Amino acid sequence: MKKAPKKQRQSRILQIVGERNIETQSDLVAALQALGMDVTQATVSRDIKELGIVKVMTGEGTQKYVALTHSGEATAGRMKRVFAEAVTSVINAHTLVVIKTLPGMAQGAASALDSMYLDEILGTLAGDDTIFIATHTTEAAVSLRQKLNALTKINPYDSEEEMNKF
Repeated sequence: MKKAPKKQRQSRILQIVGERNIETQSDLVAALQALGMDVTQATVSRDIKELGIVKVMTGEGTQKYVALTHSGEATAGRMKRVFAEAVTSVINAHTLVVIKTLPGMAQGAASALDSMYLDEILGTLAGDDTIFIATHTTEAAVSLRQKLNALTKINPYDSEEEMNKF
């Protein structure tokens, strides 16, 4: 096996995730190695991030990697749908916004969120089913929560007054 040039490796990654149900980075590494490419999981992880590949739920309850193209409005709509489908709740605490997602969906939702370039966001950190978002101020966190709840349509009562009624 030999190290493949980055462009060739990334092209193969896009081809593989487009043709197969790849559930884990290990599966992707194995598929590349089967094609004679010498790759590590760390390299594949960086390629996944650079290529905008996210993990999504399938109709069968499993997960798989999919490549999201970066081609304007169609992509923006697709990314918003990925985000809206994954999110189960959005709350804010001081300058943080905490998003809960379906299990295994936080990283895909965070990637979609990052692609939206919202002014309130300083940075995001995603685990398995939780995303932490840092904002500049409490007001920015409240504004972001309201935007995200409107996007996901989770909570139609998104003012403090309305939320406190329940």
